Amino acid sequence: MFLNPLEQEGKRFIRIWHKPNPFISKRLKEATWIRYSKTYKCFVMHHTGQAIEMAHQHFQGLARVDTSYLFKPRRLRPALGAVVLQQDKAMAEPLGKVPVKPVVRLQLLEHQGKQYVQLSYRYSKEIYISLKQSKVAKWLPEVQCFVISGEGSSMHTLLTELERVAQLWLAQTMRVQDMSLQARLWEQSYLKDSGYIPCPLPYLEKLFLLNYSPSTLRTYHSLLLRFLNVHKAKGLGSINAFSEEQINHYHRSMVQAGTYSVSFINQSINAVKFYYQRVLSRHEVQLNQVERPEKPERLPQVLSKQDVLKILSATDNLKHRCLLQLLYAGGLRIGEVINLRLTDVQSERNLLLIRGGKGKKDRTTLLSQRLLENLRAYYKAYRPKVWLFEGQTGGQYTVESIRNVFRASKEKAGVKAPATPHTLRHSFATHLLEQGTDLRYIQVLLGHRSSKTTEVYTHITTHALDKIVSPLDNL
Repeated sequence: MFLNPLEQEGKRFIRIWHKPNPFISKRLKEATWIRYSKTYKCFVMHHTGQAIEMAHQHFQGLARVDTSYLFKPRRLRPALGAVVLQQDKAMAEPLGKVPVKPVVRLQLLEHQGKQYVQLSYRYSKEIYISLKQSKVAKWLPEVQCFVISGEGSSMHTLLTELERVAQLWLAQTMRVQDMSLQARLWEQSYLKDSGYIPCPLPYLEKLFLLNYSPSTLRTYHSLLLRFLNVHKAKGLGSINAFSEEQINHYHRSMVQAGTYSVSFINQSINAVKFYYQRVLSRHEVQLNQVERPEKPERLPQVLSKQDVLKILSATDNLKHRCLLQLLYAGGLRIGEVINLRLTDVQSERNLLLIRGGKGKKDRTTLLSQRLLENLRAYYKAYRPKVWLFEGQTGGQYTVESIRNVFRASKEKAGVKAPATPHTLRHSFATHLLEQGTDLRYIQVLLGHRSSKTTEVYTHITTHALDKIVSPLDNL
């Protein structure tokens, strides 16, 4: 006779199970502490030590009372299940990282009509001594900081001098056109053992010559570096002679590892393909046969008009409010906001000119009258010189600052829905569609090359859905 746990309305009971036997059934009916449950179609009793002991004594000589199921630990199932993944340490971590070092940040500085590169760092005796002994850095007593000239040779020398004690980080507003210097800056955080393969310089120069964006340059550089160093034991010569199947095997292993997104794998395929086709001129290798995982079609996150209003109203800072209003009122990307110049606000035509957006495309978008009034008040208060939004010490505003502004406003507004500054762009497009704006006009305002990109918003809009009645409501 088996005793099984039973829980009802927060109380613990014992459910009794046994094979059909008239003698056991008769003995169960005779037990005063055991009752038959019509709900569970079985005999039950309270889950107490005394009841279990009485059961042992009551059925002695007739049946063995088994409590193994009664005290069996409860088995919990994970909500999301599990996936059996390929374990390949070489694929997972092909590039080791150096221990974390202090950071010396480089940003432009204007002093007495001359331009310098300012070196900012949290005080460190080792960094200070290295800069005092530097051949290229000098101390400016008027502004109390070390500076160097903006030449590539000075930065190369500084990288060598500070290699053991610090890492160099460039401010977002600095652009490097010396690809050998750019490669050194990007690769300074990697461990360079005896087999380390640096990114071939012709690869970066080819990307730069073809006018690829800085973000694409950095992404392709890191992905090719990863590919080369996964196979570093074979040497660069053998890697350059790889066949399609060997390249396929590398990306197939990434898919089977289960830790990389589809976008990451597709970008890696593009980076490696560019290397073989455009740099090595391996035309005999038809890399169009490289296997690409299918990208899932996910809908963008959109905020309601009420949540957008809460976020825009949450900040008392005029500059911050104008920043967030621009993201929503014109459907701008975060990079497009920081690149706006004063001359791009064309108030006479009620237009906002976006120069060099994604894909290096220019376009115009809406200029809200409410936003224009706030921008005029902002200009009178802050008097920016070149860029529409400038930092506290001049120069362009940074992407990270906008993210921080949005995050703080969202928390202050009490909006719980997951959102980023880019969510305001998605909300702009969706709300326009719900107002009845033609999809073609929305495509132009967003700067989408293909209408298929804009059509994703038709899947998340509530436009006309309120007129459709579910068949369940008509039953």
